Order: sequence, then structure tokens, then C-alpha cells
Amino acid sequence: MLKRLLNKHGPPPLLLAAALGALGVLAYAPFDLFWLAPAVWLGLLLLLRTAGSVRQAALTGFAFGLGFFLCGVSWVYVSLSVFGGMPWWLAGIAAFLFCTVMALFPLLAGAAFKRWQPATDWRQAVFLAVLIALADWLRSWIFTGFPWLAAGYSQTPPSPLAGFAPLLGVHGLSLFVVLAGTLLICRWRGALVVVALLATGFALRQVAWTTPDGDPIRVALIQGNVPQEMKFRPEALVRTLNLYRELIEAHPAQLTLLPETAIPIFFDQLPPEYVGALKAAAARQGGDLILGTLTGDNEHYWNSALSLGASPLQTYSKTHLVPFGETIPPGFSWFMQLATIPMSSFARGPERQPPLAVAGRQVAVNICYEDAFGEEIIAALPQAGILANLSNTAWFGRSLAQPQHLQIARMRAIETGRPMLRATNTGMTAVIAADGTVTATLPPFTQGVLQAEVTAHQGLTPYARFGNGPALALCVLLLALISRRGRA
Repeated sequence: MLKRLLNKHGPPPLLLAAALGALGVLAYAPFDLFWLAPAVWLGLLLLLRTAGSVRQAALTGFAFGLGFFLCGVSWVYVSLSVFGGMPWWLAGIAAFLFCTVMALFPLLAGAAFKRWQPATDWRQAVFLAVLIALADWLRSWIFTGFPWLAAGYSQTPPSPLAGFAPLLGVHGLSLFVVLAGTLLICRWRGALVVVALLATGFALRQVAWTTPDGDPIRVALIQGNVPQEMKFRPEALVRTLNLYRELIEAHPAQLTLLPETAIPIFFDQLPPEYVGALKAAAARQGGDLILGTLTGDNEHYWNSALSLGASPLQTYSKTHLVPFGETIPPGFSWFMQLATIPMSSFARGPERQPPLAVAGRQVAVNICYEDAFGEEIIAALPQAGILANLSNTAWFGRSLAQPQHLQIARMRAIETGRPMLRATNTGMTAVIAADGTVTATLPPFTQGVLQAEVTAHQGLTPYARFGNGPALALCVLLLALISRRGRA
């Protein structure tokens, strides 16, 4: 019946799938219509069920993914064209091709669904949920990974489903948010299961998986709002250095954070008196500051965070680099010659780096989109009591990238049961509590300092102990369950 209606009275199924994917972006920040996500996944299930062949289902999944990513990560074009210096037409082609590659993952899910489509409604509902969760997980690591806008990210608080994140992480959450939509195809029985899922998630949100550790410390998160087009210009360097020194000295704290590459030159090129002034400003509070800068030797250079102050100097160097932004994939040097992206060939930092011992606490630093990789973040636990992200998302202008990145950081806080501090150049600078709620933030694209008190946490959530293993095991278990009687 639905197939006949679509063919005779509705828009073409592929156009409808693309529109449905675009609509799904509204479930994420900054729109935060988390309740819309289940309806979108139910709509995709209905479209896949009516597909006449595996090829048509694959195209339906591809159209869904293309609409989703073209709307959701449109900021890729901004970074390449506006700030990367690439010709607008070439940046448009590159951004479109990137979204096309990302759309291959829902294409695979759609094709697999039709190829092995179960006969009963509830099996179909579970099967699609498992496929989407596995597609998100695959996308999070293949070709170095791009887990942006995984289905589970749409369910940060106040969604009741957020309660599952400390147990199964974002990929387990992807499974449950899709289930919350697809199970409605089973009518009242499915609705009862969805109500049970929501109630369980709400109950889990009341569980404190970790506990406060020690007294609160005063933190200052500095948002310099240095224009990206000026950041690496030599004539702007002195102004930038003076800006950060003045903000640090005017807002004393036990722990001060500066954004990624706030100091846009190699640390050993800084005047010794400038370094001494920063160190003295932090030490006056008996504390430390962590600043983003560049480090290197005669052969390599790193995107790093250094600590200065009462504690010994310590360094964290970024491990998970951004392809085309910080590292050039083999065979693509010609592509980078068409853009003007400075410092685009960083070396990877060491795989295992200890937390920084600063301000009497253990702080696990991550830089830019490293916080999109949950299993990498938990490597610093249980030693670290606080997570800290240094970012410069000025590359993406006034786009969806900033609120989406904040939502990703909120998920890491929930998964680990740790507060997350975010110091960014242009936004979103924020303090995130251990339950994923944003307790303080600065308006984006403004210059300012966010001051707050933060308490470290100790203990391990189930996700921090086991990573993505339980979520993947649950997917395998569900696949075994729905295939137990074949297609019956």
C-alpha cells in the first residue's frame, strides 16, 4: 500500500529519502529536536521495506545519507573555500565528494537490509537498528574515522536515552535511538518496548557512575576570538601574544586553558621573558596553565598542548590527526597545493600519553576533534579526573560545526563520568558536568574568559572499562536472535 501511494501520489522515493536525511539533522545541536530522530529512522525503515530490489534499497540509503551529510557537515565547504583558500567551485566538488563517501555507509546498510530482509516486523525493526549502529561504528575508524553525527549523538540530555551512554557509549546509543523509531512499526507491542526503553534510560540517568574527588578548583577558559585569516600572519603575532597574556593576568585561576594553537609559532621561538610572564601569572595562584602551541625538532613538528606554572613543564601532542587538515594522505599532495592551509603536515604524537599533572589534578588533554573518538579518550582513565579539549573551530566559520562539536564533547563527559573543559578560539567554550549537562558557556565569536569551579571525578563507568565491546556484542547477539529462525 505504501509503495503504491509513494509511486502515484507522493514524491519519488529517492527524493523523499534525501529529504528525510536532511530532516534528521534537526535532531542534533543546535536544533536539539532529539525526539525527531526516532521518527526519521522509522521513515527510513518504511522506505527500505517498499524498495523493490537490493539496488533500489542501496540507492535509498545513499540518498538518505547524501541529504543527511550535505546538510549536516556543510561546514566542510566553508573550511576549504573561505579559510582554506581553495577556489569555490573546487571546494564545492570536494565537499560534495566527501559527503558522497560518507553516504556510502547508509548505502551499505540499506543494501544489507534488503538483501537479508527478515519477514516479520519486529525482526526488520531490530535488523535496521543493528545495521545503522554498525555503520556508525565502521565510519568511526575506517580511513582514520569520521564519527561525526553518529545517530547516538542526537540523544544528549535531556533525552532519556542518554542514560545508556555510560554503559554502551555512543554506538550503543545509536542502536537504541533507531530502535525507538523502528519498533513503532510493531504497533502497540513495539510502543510498549519503546516506553520501556525510555523509562530504563531515564532511570539510568539517575545513576552516579563516578564520584567527586577532592575539592573544586577554579578554572579559566580563554576564548581569544582571533580571526582565522589573521591567526598565522606574522604581523598579527605580537597582538595575539599580548592578548593572551593580558587575559591570563586579568583572570587568575588555579587552572587556565588556552585554545588549540593559541600560540601559532613553535614554543621554543617564544621570547623567554614572555614564557616567564605566563608561568609567573599561573604560579601566583599556585596553579598552572595549558596552552595550545607548536612543538618540533629538525625533522617533525606536532600540534601540542604545554603546561606552564607551579608544576613541571609537561607536553601532550595530538595523536589523531585530521586528514587533509593536519596530515596529507599518500597521493594527495597535489590537492593540498590548491589550498592555503598552514601547518598541514603534522607528525602524530605518541600513542600512549599520560594525563597532565596540573593544579593538583590529573587532566586528560585532547585536541580538536580527538574528542570524537570515545575509545581513545578512555585510554587516560582512571588516572585522569578531568577531561580538557583545546579546539580551534574558526576554520568552519558561523556554521553547525561549533554546536555539533560541543554535543560530541558532552557525550564524552557522559561516557566517562568526567567533567569536560573546552577552551576554543571562537566557540563553543564551555564547562560540561560529568552527566553531560553544560553548566557554563561563552557566546561564540566573542572574546572572553569563562571562569568556573570544577571538581575532578574518580571511578569508572562500564563504557570506560570495556569501550565499544559491549555495544558490538549486543549487536551480534541481536543479529543471532533475529536470524534464529531464518526469515520466518
